[in-house]
Amino acid sequence: MLDSFDLTKLFFGRLTWEAIPLHEPILIATFGAVILGGLGLVAALTYFRKWGFLWREWFTSIDHKKIGIMYMILGLVMLLRGFADAVMMRLQQAIAFGDNLGYLPPHHYDQIFTAHGVIMIFFVAMPLVTGLMNYVVPLQIGARDVAFPFLNNFSFWMTAAGAALIMVSLFVGEFAKTGWLAYPPLSGILQSPDVGVDYYIWALQIAGVGTTLSGINLLVTIVKMRAPGMTMMKMPVFTWTSLCTNVLIVAAFPVLTAVLALLSLDRYVGTNFFTNDFGGNAMMYVNLIWIWGHPEVYILILPCFGIFSEVVSTYSRKRLFGYASMVYATVVITVLSYLVWLHHFFTMGSGASVNSFFGITTMIISIPTGAKIFNWLFTMYRGRIKFDVPMLWTVGFMVTFVIGGMTGVLLAVPPADFVLHNSLFLIAHFHNVIIGGVLFGLFAGINYWFPKAFGFKLDEFWGKMSFWFWLVGFYVAFMPVYVLGLMGVTRRVSHFEDPSLQIWFQIAAVGVFLIAFGIAAFLIQLVVSFKRRAQLRDVTGDPWDGRTLEWSTSSPPPSYNFAFTPVIHDNDAWWQMKQRGFERPQQGFLPIHMPKNTGAGIILAGLSTVCGFGLIWHMWPLVVVSFIAILAVAIGHTFNYKRDYYIPAEEVVKTESERTRLLANHA
Repeated sequence: MLDSFDLTKLFFGRLTWEAIPLHEPILIATFGAVILGGLGLVAALTYFRKWGFLWREWFTSIDHKKIGIMYMILGLVMLLRGFADAVMMRLQQAIAFGDNLGYLPPHHYDQIFTAHGVIMIFFVAMPLVTGLMNYVVPLQIGARDVAFPFLNNFSFWMTAAGAALIMVSLFVGEFAKTGWLAYPPLSGILQSPDVGVDYYIWALQIAGVGTTLSGINLLVTIVKMRAPGMTMMKMPVFTWTSLCTNVLIVAAFPVLTAVLALLSLDRYVGTNFFTNDFGGNAMMYVNLIWIWGHPEVYILILPCFGIFSEVVSTYSRKRLFGYASMVYATVVITVLSYLVWLHHFFTMGSGASVNSFFGITTMIISIPTGAKIFNWLFTMYRGRIKFDVPMLWTVGFMVTFVIGGMTGVLLAVPPADFVLHNSLFLIAHFHNVIIGGVLFGLFAGINYWFPKAFGFKLDEFWGKMSFWFWLVGFYVAFMPVYVLGLMGVTRRVSHFEDPSLQIWFQIAAVGVFLIAFGIAAFLIQLVVSFKRRAQLRDVTGDPWDGRTLEWSTSSPPPSYNFAFTPVIHDNDAWWQMKQRGFERPQQGFLPIHMPKNTGAGIILAGLSTVCGFGLIWHMWPLVVVSFIAILAVAIGHTFNYKRDYYIPAEEVVKTESERTRLLANHA
C-alpha cells in the first residue's frame, strides 16, 4: 500500500515548496507586484462586467482582425518582460567590477539572459509579426477571413500558452541557464538536472504548434483565397513577404520541434542523441537548431521588408520602384536562408572547404537585401516625402540596418569570425539587425495600420518621441558593445575584473535607459491616442495614404471585410480604384455566411499548458488526465456542426451604404 510520501511523489512529482524562490528578494517582489496587478485587473473587469464581453467578442473570436490585435497585445506585454530582463543585465554588467559582485547572483543572471533571448524572439517578435500578417494579409488579398478561422484562434492561444509557461517559470522553479538556444551538453540532464531546460522545451513546443499551424493557415490563405485578378505578380509586397515568411515557417519549425523532441528524450528517457557517449553527437544539435535558427531570422525580417515597402511607397507618394526585383529578391533570400546556417559556428572545426562555402553563401545573401535598400531609396528619389512616424521608423531602419548588415558580412569571413566568435561583437551585430530591422519595422507597421484597425491615428508627437529615444538609445546602447567585442570581451559574463571596461558598460546602460524612455513614450502614445481618438479620427487619412486593397475598406473594417469580392486590375489596387472614380455596387447584396466563435481554442491551449506543466514537474497523473482532456475537446469540437451564421442582406446593405459614403469623401 502506498504511504503518504509515495502519493505526494506520484501526484506532485518534483514540485515541492523549495521550488518557490522565497530566498530571492527580487523574484518575491516581482511575484507580489504581479499578483497585486493581476488581482486589480480581475477586480476591474469584474466590476465593469467585462468578462462576458471579452469571452464572446475576443477570447473565442475567429475573426482574423481580432486575433491579429490579440497577437499584437501579447507581443507588447511580453516586450515589457523581455526588456525588464535586458535592463537587469545591463545594470549588473555596469556595476559588477572588481570586489563589487553586483546585485544578481550568477545563477539568476544566467536565467535572465536565457529568458531575455527566448522571450524577445519567440514571444515578442513572432507574435508581433504574426499579428500584423493576420490582420493585414486577408484585407490585402480581398478575402473575408483566413482559410481556417478556428485554426487561427487555436494558433494564437497556443502561442499565449507557451508565453504563460515562460512566465510561470519566474515564480515556480527556475528557467534554463543555457542561453536561448540551449546547446548540449549544458542542456543535458547531467549538467542541468533542474526544471529550467524542461520549461524551455515545453514552452517552445507548445508555442511552436501555434506558429506552425499559423504558417500553414496563412500560406493556404495567400495561395488559394486571392481576389479575382490578383495574380502572383499583382500581390502587394507585404503579401509577398508574408508568403515567403510562411513558407519558411512551415519548412523550419518542424525542425525545431524535432530537435527539441530529441533533447527531451535525452533528458526524460536517457537516450544519447546529443551526448558525447554511446554514439551521440552534441554538434548535431547545433546543426539542427541553426537549420531552424537562421531561417527564423528571415521569418522575422521579411515581413518587415514588406512593411517598409508599403510605407515608403505611401509616404513618398509614388509607386514602389522595381516591384518585380523586390519580389525576386524576397524569393532569393527565402531560398538562400537555408544555405547559410553554418556561419553561426565556423569554429566547430569543419575545415576550410565547408567554411568557405558557407562564408560565400552568407555574402551572397546580402546582395538581394542590398537591392531592396536601393529600391526603397529610388522610390524616395524625387518623391513628395512626408515624414510621418512610419516614415521616420523606415529611414531610421535604413541607416541602422545597413550598419548591422556590414558587420554581418564581416562575421561571414571565417578568419574574422574566429577572432570575434562568442564575443560581444556578435551580440551587438545581432541586436543591430533585430532592433534596427525587426523592431523598427514592427513599430512602423503598427503606426501605419493602426488607423485601419481602430479608425483613428496614433498621436504624432509621442510617436516621434518614441522613435528618437529608440534610435538614439540603440546607438548609445550597442556601439560600446561593438567596441567591447573588438577588445575581446566575451558574452554571457556577469562580473569583470578589468576596470578599464566599466565605462563602456556604463555607457551601454545609459542607452538601455534611453530605450526604456522610447518604450514608455510608445505606451503614452497609445494612452493619449485613445483619449483623443475623437480628434484623431480619420477614415482613411490623406487620400494618398495607402495604395493597396486594405485601405478600400472602412476603418475599422466590418466583420465580413468585403460585401462584394473586389476585382483586381493593378498592383496598387486601392490607388487604381480611386483613379477609376471609386465605383462600388449599390445593389445585389446577399446574406453573408460567417463562421461562429468558439471556445475550443482557448480550452485546448489551457489544457496544453496544464499538460506542459505536468511534464516539466513529472506529475504524470496530471499529464495523463490533461492529455485525455485535450483529445476529448478536440474530438468534441470536430462534431460541433453549429458553428455558422448568416449576416442578413439588409444589414449588409445598411453597412455598405455607410462605408461607401465615408470612403467616397476621401476618394
